[in-house]
Amino acid sequence: MARKRTDMRKIKDVLRLKFEVGLSHRDIGQCLSLGPSTVSEILSRFKSSDLSWPLPQALNDKTLEAQLYSTGPVQRQKRLPDFMLMQQELKRKGMTKLLLWEEYCAEDSASAYGYTQFCEHYQRWLKKQKRSMRQHHIAGDKLFIDYCGPTVPIINPDTGEVRYHAQIFVATLGATNYTYVEAGRSQREEDWIMAHVRTFRHLGGVPRLLVPDNLKSAVTKAHRYAPTLNENYARMARHYGCAIVPARPYKPKDKAKAENAVLIVERWILMRLRRECFYTLASLNARIKVLMAELNNRPQRLYP
Repeated sequence: MARKRTDMRKIKDVLRLKFEVGLSHRDIGQCLSLGPSTVSEILSRFKSSDLSWPLPQALNDKTLEAQLYSTGPVQRQKRLPDFMLMQQELKRKGMTKLLLWEEYCAEDSASAYGYTQFCEHYQRWLKKQKRSMRQHHIAGDKLFIDYCGPTVPIINPDTGEVRYHAQIFVATLGATNYTYVEAGRSQREEDWIMAHVRTFRHLGGVPRLLVPDNLKSAVTKAHRYAPTLNENYARMARHYGCAIVPARPYKPKDKAKAENAVLIVERWILMRLRRECFYTLASLNARIKVLMAELNNRPQRLYP
């Protein structure tokens, strides 16, 4: 049965993330819930067409579809497997390269390498790896986002009762560890998205990639390869010209930066607030702003 064509909006997003943001095929697929073979086919068709990026403003969806699909199936390039995932999976007792190759072929056999080449590519990749798999971050490239576990109560000044527990939003830059912190009423979609907007305003710019954890306001369906993003969160990213690459489930290194920043905020900010009372969200955020400045001015060697 013929595979259903990708809608034109997603195709435009593929092109934007490739040519403006510079993402890999795998990361594009992860952002848009597309398989890597689908991304490869779209980009191959675009390369074979007479089109160039950016697309002409006058080009409508019908004309774009005709330009990309006027010819038959394009010759797809072979896709490399996810070597990092292979390395992790091969640590499992009883796991074999043959089984991993069969799963890799099942994703899209037309773009898959044969078993011998599959193993050869993996061995070449393995030789290039150092014993330490420490991640290196480029300035302005990634912003890691999460919430603290502990909350801060907002008190009713008339009754002394807790009105609600403020959620602590944390965003940290991968290269510098510069951290933005604010309190919000909840972790719901509107609070989540507006916290990003205020983060960009505070930073004076927008990173290339957003790396959130898999909370519902960011990801409606978690998946190791193609998570489904919250539609309004995805719209926000398109508006600001960045991409969302959620941390993969069961991949602690993906969110190590965020978890470390959360731990620091809990130690250096929330512990200092534990004996203070706040009657409004604004007063709490004013206090956080002072402590955040102190945190970011601390020598990084003191960070845990």
